[in-house]
Amino acid sequence: MATVSVRYIVDDVDAAINFYCEHLTFKLVMHPAPPFAMLDRGDLRLLLSAPGRQGGGGRSMPDGTSPAPGGWNRITLEVSDLAATVRALRDAGVPFRNDIVTGVGGNQVLIEDPSGNPIELFEPKIPEARLATS
Repeated sequence: MATVSVRYIVDDVDAAINFYCEHLTFKLVMHPAPPFAMLDRGDLRLLLSAPGRQGGGGRSMPDGTSPAPGGWNRITLEVSDLAATVRALRDAGVPFRNDIVTGVGGNQVLIEDPSGNPIELFEPKIPEARLATS
């Protein structure tokens, strides 16, 4: 069961569902209305909301500001072989923001979902950077 929940604003909920389930091994939990879906991947629950008048997560702010996808905040998904994952995603036509970067704790790369939201794929190189596997 998921223990962390993140909401992403997306332009097309159906396209986002397909992307996350096909390329990043998320499972669809529910899709009760066109502007909303809930996905799970291990301890992560991903809420997908389209901007608009329906629902809560995609609704405009009191000042009229409308939610929009993109930006730099992101979820990070741990992978065991980043180079192989990058090859498979490039072959599938997934858009990348950069090439593999070597960081202090491991290697990482940024991909984008169909709405331009970033997802960091991270291959840890030191034990402290790994996710707990309880």
